[in-house]
Amino acid sequence: MLVLGVESSCDETSVSIVRDGKEVLSNVINSQIKIHEKFGGVVPEIASRHHVYQVTMVFEEAFKVAGVKPEDIDLVAVTEGPGLIGSLLVGVNAAKTFAMMYKKPLIGVHHLAGHIYANAIEHDMKFPCIALLVSGGNTELIYMEDHFKFHIVGETLDDAVGEAYDKVARVVGLPYPGGPHVDRLAHLGKDTYKLPRVYLDDGSYNFSFSGLKSAVINLAHNANQRGEEINTNDLCASFQASVTEVLVRKTLALAKEKNVKNIIVAGGVSANKGLKERFMEEGKGFNISIPSIKLCTDNAAMIAAAGYYQHMVYPNEYADYTLNATASLELEERYPEE
Repeated sequence: MLVLGVESSCDETSVSIVRDGKEVLSNVINSQIKIHEKFGGVVPEIASRHHVYQVTMVFEEAFKVAGVKPEDIDLVAVTEGPGLIGSLLVGVNAAKTFAMMYKKPLIGVHHLAGHIYANAIEHDMKFPCIALLVSGGNTELIYMEDHFKFHIVGETLDDAVGEAYDKVARVVGLPYPGGPHVDRLAHLGKDTYKLPRVYLDDGSYNFSFSGLKSAVINLAHNANQRGEEINTNDLCASFQASVTEVLVRKTLALAKEKNVKNIIVAGGVSANKGLKERFMEEGKGFNISIPSIKLCTDNAAMIAAAGYYQHMVYPNEYADYTLNATASLELEERYPEE
């Protein structure tokens, strides 16, 4: 089964062709990082305009790389939400146009389901499992009994972890996107600054990163006021140690409570080297699945893979040409328990 995936939820225009949810024939990604770098973050209006400009060329390149024809496609899967509404609309309308032209079935896929199912491309998903979803816009702990059975057990009460990384990077003068730079410098420093582990032992599976972010800002501000020099490497190491300890400890605690051996880490922050290292160090005895870096960030292969499994679970659920983008869309809302 050949699935055409389309992803445009933020600032990557991506089209992919995946066979049977596993074999990636093409995964073309046009990134706008350089465009938004000077603004220190994604500007929604600029992002949507660049999607419009790039989407046709990305479609053409995906078919060229895959070596297949549009007529060969069996299913079209597109990110319907959540995300930036202007960006989402470009992908949704491009997918609908393709489906209409070539008379192909169409389905809308939740963006976060895509991140989770990026793991299915390189690993066999085993159930039940715990999924830790960490990205610039989301931090959630999800219990999955089976394919597309999502039960959110915990989530961030304020900042998402990726957002906290970018804000801390800005405080210490690192370029956008800040996460990879903080991760790199963290491996050059030591955990010498005593930063809080928010909600570490509160008995819940929720997260909070606003207080940690504020602690870093206050530390930097006070040092500046006193004329003291901040050791950037050590501060990045201390921040990352706080984040990863909370994420890993809560994930493993939930897995033990549910008596689950399978853990999935998904989302852009799953590319973080420090997070991977702590999971491998503390998660012995668990089957931990983390996608390769190329599948951690936004891409259409994950949407195509998710679309394949979504079709297996909901074989008669197709979208018509009124399918619309949705900026805010909960996993449990999109895939309610029967």
